[in-house]
Amino acid sequence: MENIAGRKSGVAWAVHLAVAAMVLLWLIPTVGLFVSSFRDRDQISQSGWWIAPLPVDLTFRTRVAADGQREIDGAFVIETSVFADDSLARWFPGGAGQVTRFGTRGAAPTEFDAGTTAELRGGGTLTIAADGQAVLRSGDAFERPVTLYFEARIPPRVTTQNYETVLTADGMDRAFINTLTVAIPATVIPILIAAFAAYALAWMDFRGRGVLIACVVGLLVVPLQLALVPLLNLHNQIGIGQSFLGIWLAHTGFGLPLAIYLLRNYMVGLPRDIIESARVDGATDFQIFTRIVLPLSFPALAAFAIFQFLWTWNDLLVAKVFLPAGSDTQVMTVKIADDLLGSRGGDWGILAAAAFVSLAVPLIVFFTMQRYLVRGLLAGSVK
Repeated sequence: MENIAGRKSGVAWAVHLAVAAMVLLWLIPTVGLFVSSFRDRDQISQSGWWIAPLPVDLTFRTRVAADGQREIDGAFVIETSVFADDSLARWFPGGAGQVTRFGTRGAAPTEFDAGTTAELRGGGTLTIAADGQAVLRSGDAFERPVTLYFEARIPPRVTTQNYETVLTADGMDRAFINTLTVAIPATVIPILIAAFAAYALAWMDFRGRGVLIACVVGLLVVPLQLALVPLLNLHNQIGIGQSFLGIWLAHTGFGLPLAIYLLRNYMVGLPRDIIESARVDGATDFQIFTRIVLPLSFPALAAFAIFQFLWTWNDLLVAKVFLPAGSDTQVMTVKIADDLLGSRGGDWGILAAAAFVSLAVPLIVFFTMQRYLVRGLLAGSVK
């Protein structure tokens, strides 16, 4: 009764739940990054993205000038609104807001509740109401501006400023073109080389073929970081160091092991009768490769093209090593890391927006060719 048609076994349900959990684990950070890309930097630093629809308590500082004081009943009084500061206008449009706490020193900006009276360090008292009205009172005249600290409740804000900063950055259009200049050849070149090598390892019988296959599998586990410095020294010796040609060859070398392994496994699974019939009819290896194997191997070629394009498009390390430091050759990842975040490493809003801007082209490529991805990866797994 366990294998009745129409019923799913417990293992199938477990697999489905595991897949759903994995999708959720990958989706949650992406949603958080997307929400953060529309938030202000100060709100990001004060609260997590999961409470973005809720108000946030932020701390502000303002200075009250001494020239507005008046003498009332033998005391000097300054009456003002903490929201009247022009530098805070973007937070409190119309000069209105809600104060929750306040303080008289930067070390404790939220020391007192709104509406209570606090002692000033230089003498006198300070009272800040919930509506932002502040009253400073002292027996002696105020001789210099007084710095006030307060915490205000800010409603959730949705802003596109982060995307405007990224898209309007000087040289971003050039960086986009440079990224395409790197990614497209670095995807096409290893596919061309790997296709020939994979066919030879799959259908041509020659001495040492098993050793070459073993070497290709071994190269899959070699970290590319180990080869960066030796490869750059080699490029400098032959005159292609830090150039587009150099980075194309670098990406080609780093991508070839996976390309050959993936394509070779796919080509091995092609029907042997077709290949043998072509040879009986007098077709050469080159004709078999170009007219039979390549058209049948398109799913595997497309699967690797997706992976290679995504890696080269999102690459930062190889671009930093094999391209000059000038702005004329910067790719998008280097442009974002050096210019947009170089002096503002904690600006998560810009980082999140830049991530989604750089994701646009890879997403288009992925969804355009996704139907070939699974076919190319799973081909040959079932005989």
